[in-house]
Amino acid sequence: MSTTGPHGALIDGRTGTRTGSDTGTGTGTGGRTAARSGTRTDALTAPRERASEETASSPLPHPEESTRAYVYGIGRDDGRLASLVGAGGGVDGHGVRLVPGGGLVALVSAVPAAAFDEEPLRRRLEHLPGLEELARAHHAVVDAAFARSPVLPLRLATVYTDAERVSGMLLAHRDAFIEMLTWLDGHVELGVKVFVDPAAASSAAHPSPAPEPEPASPGRAYLQRRRRQRRGTEDLYRAAESVTGQVTRAGRETARAVLAHRTQQGELSAGSGVNVANHAYLVPAHAEARFRADVEAAGSGVAGVRVEITGPWAPYSFASPVTEAGEESEGGAPPR
Repeated sequence: MSTTGPHGALIDGRTGTRTGSDTGTGTGTGGRTAARSGTRTDALTAPRERASEETASSPLPHPEESTRAYVYGIGRDDGRLASLVGAGGGVDGHGVRLVPGGGLVALVSAVPAAAFDEEPLRRRLEHLPGLEELARAHHAVVDAAFARSPVLPLRLATVYTDAERVSGMLLAHRDAFIEMLTWLDGHVELGVKVFVDPAAASSAAHPSPAPEPEPASPGRAYLQRRRRQRRGTEDLYRAAESVTGQVTRAGRETARAVLAHRTQQGELSAGSGVNVANHAYLVPAHAEARFRADVEAAGSGVAGVRVEITGPWAPYSFASPVTEAGEESEGGAPPR
């Protein structure tokens, strides 16, 4: 997979759609990508609860209203994001604009409704090349914004009916957004994955057991080989569990918050081996080098177990205190 997000997948491997003309269309498992549930930054609980009321009382869009508002993230209205306006690097090459509200701005592209309403967007997200293209553009805008100012990244494919609804969302949740931006300021997200790769396990790291007596038949010989392989694999997974614990303890020494994501399989799992742990860490930017050194030291020296560090990213996983799956991040909420 050529486009990777905070956890080595398509902006956190978010698939599956959630739609709503008032609260936006989004994808998600957990975080990161982009924003999470709980106090959500794309289609928050409160706007979602209002959606049914607004849909019932608000007039339907006129036929000539052929655009929607695709939202990438939220930042402060302090001028630092102004240089992104007019940039053509948004989804499908559309320019980026800022929609203000309550001292905040949302990074938005006007996109055609014919391509970004519920059904066409769902079809696109189910098509891996289309998902990859959308993820690449979404992440590029968030990354460019994060290089200029703290931002709350929104989930991939967050779409609102129009800019007015986006501005209303900013106003309705101004205090929560400002609190999160303050809490995340000066931090980056780093991903840490642990992989088990039996093919890479050396005989020195996993010495063979004492030879067993030669069996009387080929069938018995086959069963003996299978037992040895099974024992070796079990030992390797136990070693990976130990490494995961050591790496996690090392990461906590520096990180402000830690979040466990689902492990990745198939096309979403880059490289060789089986992903057995997939964690996100919120790390002070000035301490990134120390974090990497500590984690690499804790995860080294076990043949067949590989530790991979990704990032730094904008804090996709920590843009709200609860993940898409409803799992609270440890230390992942701002002080209240």
